[in-house]
Amino acid sequence: MDKGKLERLINIMEILRSEEGCPWDREQTHQSLKKYLIEETYEYLEVVDLEDKKRMCEELGDVLLQVVFHAQIAKENGDFSIEDVINGVCDKMIHRHPHVFGDVSAETSSEVLKNWEEIKKKEKGSKNQTSVLQDVPANLPALMRSFKVQQKAAQVGFDWDNIDDVFAKVREEINELEAEYKKSDKAGIEDELGDVLFSIVNLSRFLKVHPELSLSQSTNKFIRRFEIVEKRASEIGKNINEMSLSEMDELWEEAKMHKYDKNG
Repeated sequence: MDKGKLERLINIMEILRSEEGCPWDREQTHQSLKKYLIEETYEYLEVVDLEDKKRMCEELGDVLLQVVFHAQIAKENGDFSIEDVINGVCDKMIHRHPHVFGDVSAETSSEVLKNWEEIKKKEKGSKNQTSVLQDVPANLPALMRSFKVQQKAAQVGFDWDNIDDVFAKVREEINELEAEYKKSDKAGIEDELGDVLFSIVNLSRFLKVHPELSLSQSTNKFIRRFEIVEKRASEIGKNINEMSLSEMDELWEEAKMHKYDKNG
């Protein structure tokens, strides 16, 4: 990579944050920028799903801008610089890949991941597996956090023996949720619904499907099908707001037969 290109971005950010720069940029803090880093990350993930290479390049630039922005604020506060960020991640990659940069053997991806987790535990000074679970960021999306926590619990053997047991657990949790619903116990319903979702995440691990991505795809599919329902309603001269559920359901079944792209 041309080092000058990165330096150009860093210099632009320094100017924007200077007294002669942009009032909005000068006002920003780590806290105020949090939402933008999240938004830019999700915008990049969206174009990855669309396989839009041009927009992937653009959105990665926006993510990089947020990294440089945070690093500039940290530098001004005397905390760290972008050079520290880059050096830190370089050192981390070398340290966590001893099978590449050292004399450790790892022939498979599973062996690599096992070594990676053991190295992370030593780096963070984790004394037990509970601390490893607690290290999973609490502000991750709930499905993603649940998935990662379950993965880390499974590392020490705390896991189901087979997928049949997982399916059985899902059914058990749904039955318990239904029982709480019949009692009209709001607190119980909330608790059991969480257990149902947690068991579904467990099932997703065994199916080797990430629940966050799977749910996102299903939500997109729902929107596409609803669009077809609304369009068909208009074609037959009906206002969707005035249609009965059975009428809409008939159009929904038609929408389900519609051929989507590979994500549908």
